[in-house]
Amino acid sequence: MSVQQDQWTVETAMEIMQHPTVDSRTWAEAVEWLMLYGPPEIQELLRQASGHATKESFPDLVPTAFTATGEPCYNVADLAQSLHISEEEAAQMITEKERQHGIRQLFGDQETTKLQ
Repeated sequence: MSVQQDQWTVETAMEIMQHPTVDSRTWAEAVEWLMLYGPPEIQELLRQASGHATKESFPDLVPTAFTATGEPCYNVADLAQSLHISEEEAAQMITEKERQHGIRQLFGDQETTKLQ
C-alpha cells in the first residue's frame, strides 16, 4: 500500500472512513493518508485512536521509550511477537513505510527516552 499526497482530499478521505461498506484496504489507505497529509487536529485524533486501538488489541504490547516529540516507541521484537511474524519481517515492513513516506520510524536507544 503506497499513499500519495495527491491521491485524495481531506473530504474524500473522511468520506471513505465513514462509508459503511468500504473495503478494509481502502479504509486503511484513507486513514494513512490523513495521518500523513490531513490537518493537525485530525492527525492528533487518529494518533489517539491508534493508541487506544493498540492497547485494546495488543494489551501486552507496551512502549519501551518515547521520541523527543513524545511518540511512543516499541521494541521491534515485541511488535513481531504481537503480530505473529518474524522480527526481520517486522523491521522490513517498518523500513518500507519509512521509504514510502520519508518519515523515520526506527530509532536507536540513544535517541529515545526510556520509561522508568
